[in-house]
Amino acid sequence: MRESVTAVIPVRAGSRRLPNKNILPFGDSNLLVHKIRQLKQVKGLDRIIVSSDSDEMLEMANSEGVQTHKREIEYCDECTKTFNEVVEYIAKGVEGDILMWAPCVCPLTSVESYEHALTDFEQKVLIEGKYDSLISAKSFKEYLFDENKPLNWNPEFHIPSQNLPAWKVIVNGFYIAPREKMIEWKYLYGKNPYLYILDKRESVDIDDREDFEVARALLGIS
Repeated sequence: MRESVTAVIPVRAGSRRLPNKNILPFGDSNLLVHKIRQLKQVKGLDRIIVSSDSDEMLEMANSEGVQTHKREIEYCDECTKTFNEVVEYIAKGVEGDILMWAPCVCPLTSVESYEHALTDFEQKVLIEGKYDSLISAKSFKEYLFDENKPLNWNPEFHIPSQNLPAWKVIVNGFYIAPREKMIEWKYLYGKNPYLYILDKRESVDIDDREDFEVARALLGIS
């Protein structure tokens, strides 16, 4: 890939559902340091930048030898600025032609998946131009209802769950797009993203205590 690629790990001091989520103990370190060390192994990255309002987290990044981006508190409190403004602010504040937004809340996403996603981005977005960005997702096959009726199946003609429509759910493994486009869109991906499918293990996305315990339990399972 000719363009320079920057991995951005966005973390902040506050977390409402799971206090101190980004630095909870994980493996032999914590979620943030674990993600930094994962990304250090990924071929094709030119730099890794931790973006945060937290001096503690920025010091962890410095100790791991990666770059930092200090955010003002209004870009971290989830009240003052919209998420769109946060994305624009961070994208403007870091270097790189291509940004790979890599939250630490998907700690089981593999080095191989990051590398394959970067290869797919180069081919499908930069070379072929079929898509404008790339995002991680998982396949979802469940019997869904709204308030009144089934959405993706007919109870009069029951089908096995494996034959349900293959819907997709975005997960926080990674989002890849040109930095200038993230600034233009004020978002992590465009209207025509390529969905890179992660398996069930790699797509574990920590939102609450139960998710965290599942990820910890799976960490030692090959």
